[in-house]
Amino acid sequence: MALFAFFSLAGAAVGDVVFQRGQLAFETESGGRITFEVEWAVTAEQRARGLMERPALPDRTGMLFDFGDSRMVTMWMANTPESLDMIFVDETGRIVRIAERTTPYSEAIVSSGEPVRYALEIRGGHAAELGLDPSARLVLPLDLPE
Repeated sequence: MALFAFFSLAGAAVGDVVFQRGQLAFETESGGRITFEVEWAVTAEQRARGLMERPALPDRTGMLFDFGDSRMVTMWMANTPESLDMIFVDETGRIVRIAERTTPYSEAIVSSGEPVRYALEIRGGHAAELGLDPSARLVLPLDLPE
């Protein structure tokens, strides 16, 4: 049975949901590291709020969604004013899909394509600028808040 995560939270203001911050890294095929300062979206409420109504993200920042276990994930861009790259990562750290330059305010579904544990959202086009591609791996374990 596929589980789906839809990110909508009608009527909530951006300030209603609090996110803790941390850092994560991807290790490239050549042995380099690409690091990001992220907000952790680990609760259902945080995952529902996501980056809706946020201004453009600075370079090397984003939001990491942790679904707690592997599942099929679907996301959308409703109420999100800036294009994002959505990087879907399985429980081993393997990038299974990068949805590049998603369309702001779109309600079109963006699917992980296969079960994943994590999704990282960063500024649209930033993955390609940094050379982040499916050959890179998320460095695990993550130092997620409890």
